[in-house]
Amino acid sequence: MENYTSRKMTQEEVKVSDATAAQLVLNKSLRDFKKAQLLLQIDQSLEKRDKETFLRLTEELKEVC
Repeated sequence: MENYTSRKMTQEEVKVSDATAAQLVLNKSLRDFKKAQLLLQIDQSLEKRDKETFLRLTEELKEVC
């Protein structure tokens, strides 16, 4: 039977783990912001009946999501 022991993370591992978590949160926040901006612009293009802009923005939205 194998003996599983827990080991504490080193200070360096904690720093890397925290940095990775922070980067993930930041990336999600940026994606959410970009998505919200694109949705607003898409709504505006629909109101203006601007098909070219609508198509371009919906393609950008697909890339963000």
